[in-house]
Amino acid sequence: MEKIMTIDSKNTSTLLRCLTECSTGDKVIVSSVNAGRGAKQRLANLGIVPGVEIQKSRAAPFRGPVEVIVKGTNIVLGRGLAAKVIVECANGKCTN
Repeated sequence: MEKIMTIDSKNTSTLLRCLTECSTGDKVIVSSVNAGRGAKQRLANLGIVPGVEIQKSRAAPFRGPVEVIVKGTNIVLGRGLAAKVIVECANGKCTN
């Protein structure tokens, strides 16, 4: 997925990317979820909703699962589901 630059009403730019493109250790804010109703509900049940800060703690090699920390809880997402979570850098400090 390509990175998307958006400009809000205050003329500040925000870099959006999918969760799988973030580096390990990055703290990001969920911007949106590009998925169907079932996947959105599953993510919401796990606490992954727009506006929530999450941290990518680990990613398995060879397109394996992604581990994130949401409100102090470690959650493992399949790479396909993680790719549907669109995020922006928290405090503008992403390493990628």
